[in-house]
Amino acid sequence: MDIRIATPGITWEAAGAAAQAAVRHAEKNGWRINVAVVDRGGNMMSFLRMPGAFLHSISLAIDKAYTAASFGFPTKGWMDAVGHDDGMKLGFSAQPRLIVFGGGLPVRLEEGGEWIGGIGVSGASEAQDEECARAGLDAIDAHA
Repeated sequence: MDIRIATPGITWEAAGAAAQAAVRHAEKNGWRINVAVVDRGGNMMSFLRMPGAFLHSISLAIDKAYTAASFGFPTKGWMDAVGHDDGMKLGFSAQPRLIVFGGGLPVRLEEGGEWIGGIGVSGASEAQDEECARAGLDAIDAHA
């Protein structure tokens, strides 16, 4: 009996193209970022660091991608998702690798909306990080 279950995932080619597009967008705007792309299981598929990007932003970019891939919605949506429940806010924000501010987006295929991974950007402002992540998604015909 074959019980293998296929989990949809982003290819290394698409992950690399998304990371490069995010960096190109940042470069065009004079920002210095780190960008990570992970598959649906949170496994690293691509990572780029621009010279001069903040060192601490390396782990933030990785964790933003991981969070977006884990839950399938943008990292900046976390506070809206938990609403005014202080217990949830404190509980979720204390979880390792969970990022609750912008810059992480799920990677979904344009056709059918299949969720295949996450992209995380860190090093610029929250809005600029998300702008770079969206540029990465646009380059591979994906959406959040």
